[in-house]
Amino acid sequence: MAENYRRRGKFEEVAFIFPNAPSIPITVNFGMQMPGWYDIIAFDDLAQQQDQPGIFKSRDYFHSLIKSEIDKGIPSSRIVLGGFSQGGSISIFAGLTSPQPLAGIFGLSSYLLLGDSLATYLTPQIKAANSSTPIFMGHGDKDPLVKVEWGQETASRLKELGWTVDFNVYKGLQHDADPKEMDDLEAWFKERLPAHG
Repeated sequence: MAENYRRRGKFEEVAFIFPNAPSIPITVNFGMQMPGWYDIIAFDDLAQQQDQPGIFKSRDYFHSLIKSEIDKGIPSSRIVLGGFSQGGSISIFAGLTSPQPLAGIFGLSSYLLLGDSLATYLTPQIKAANSSTPIFMGHGDKDPLVKVEWGQETASRLKELGWTVDFNVYKGLQHDADPKEMDDLEAWFKERLPAHG
């Protein structure tokens, strides 16, 4: 994504940071080690059994990345947090619970982590910081892994909590990215991170 933008002279003022998930035991992978921001206990309903300690650990790591950029002089209002699948899900959770206001949050083929208890993590300070942070979500209607219904439920829940969510469904797309989705995300980026000149 970033290389594509660079080749086309897009977002030249933007630094893209792509952290790698650590290698951890994943229950649905018979406990074998693989990259993951948190353990996945079951695929049938990702919302039912969630690895709260792992989610909190990754959230804290993402918050440390945000703080590191702020310490370099980047205003938090110029920081967008996002990712694909697990990366998008942890980005949504970390972004919603960030004590600093962000320019935006995006999740592609993602779902809401700890959705039933999310409101308990939204202190007045956190809610005030990011209550107006826009959220972009993209999802394939044929995703066999992270069901499109989970993305739709996520968008609905976030809207209920007061967030503005731009939820987009891509026809025929499985658990993957789509050129149209990337174009839509690019347009959303332009609104969030206008060039300063």
